Amino acid sequence: MGDADALRAAVAVHEPDVVVTDVRMPPGFQDEGLRAAVALRAERPALPVLVLSQYVQRSYAADLLDAGDGRGVGYLLKDRVGQVEEFLDALARVADGGTVVDPEVVRQLLRRRRDPLEALTPREREVLGLVAEGRSNGSIARRLVVTEAAVGKHIGNILAKLDLPPAEDTHRRVLAVLTYLKA
Repeated sequence: MGDADALRAAVAVHEPDVVVTDVRMPPGFQDEGLRAAVALRAERPALPVLVLSQYVQRSYAADLLDAGDGRGVGYLLKDRVGQVEEFLDALARVADGGTVVDPEVVRQLLRRRRDPLEALTPREREVLGLVAEGRSNGSIARRLVVTEAAVGKHIGNILAKLDLPPAEDTHRRVLAVLTYLKA
């Protein structure tokens, strides 16, 4: 499937028995697939949908699990896909109207954010601290003696772990700093 719009169009035309999608899809490779799954479930609450992800997107995962009556939906981390029997079992259960949620997804959805920074590695905390000082990626890279690409990857991980999905009306880097300052 090309992108989220193509997925939604294909579902409208082909009316599949079940949809399997990745959280990240073109063009942004952020959370387009997950947002498309939530939209598909809003349009067609009985459509079974199984979402695969490298990591947990808490806000949209909760929306996905709340869509419709909560039946025929699944959210698995990609490492489960390598276990073919487990994946096929999950797919069959979702197609039959069951709900399948990766244990790690459950753990993160149930965890109340005592410390929103606890999921960050020590290096990610260090990078976020430097962002909070107002430093640019280049400045952080020089300070930590790493590449700007490495800093960008750390910041991407920080935004994901702090559950700050892309949005047109917010600046995620500022929200991450606010989270850092509150913690």
